[in-house]
Amino acid sequence: MKKTELRQLRKKYRKQGATLIVIAVIALVWLISKCSHTSLSVGANDGIDITPEQIQSIRDIGQWEFLAISDEELVDTTRRGFFSDDHLARIYYGTLRLGIDFQQTSDGWITTQGDTLCVLMPKIMLLDDNFIDEARTQSFHESGSWTGHDREILYRKAHRMMKQHCLTPKNLAAARDNGALQMRQLLRAMGFEKVKIEFEY
Repeated sequence: MKKTELRQLRKKYRKQGATLIVIAVIALVWLISKCSHTSLSVGANDGIDITPEQIQSIRDIGQWEFLAISDEELVDTTRRGFFSDDHLARIYYGTLRLGIDFQQTSDGWITTQGDTLCVLMPKIMLLDDNFIDEARTQSFHESGSWTGHDREILYRKAHRMMKQHCLTPKNLAAARDNGALQMRQLLRAMGFEKVKIEFEY
């Protein structure tokens, strides 16, 4: 083989080799760029789950008292007469119990967010509207003649006064705080460590 032909052959192989190197570099860059957008991670599943049976067991609690408020009210009335006035004054005692009724829970009131159990509790309410202890009612002062209807009017007035004095924003907030604490303790006893509790208003 002549020297000229040998040089041409070497030149040809160099061009082919350079082309192969360029192709290899392009392929390598493409491969690196693809891998940079793909990540592989290995970790534990931190999600939690609560079964319908567990949710129903909580709803079966029914009413749950969070705060009891004892109150007494002196209520009086006067009836004007021609010669003298009649007076009736009585002392009423009652205990108002604030809490929730799980039968009033909304749909989806228990949900999960990652490792946290989220609970939307029903609105704090007066659990029993018959909170006056009539057996403890005392007649403080009575003059003149009074009927059962007159005493019923006085009872209703005492009932309204107790609700007005006891169902305050402060007492409702205290009931919510106690409720959140007790609910959190219940759920932790069931195995749920991270709990978020809110109340309907």
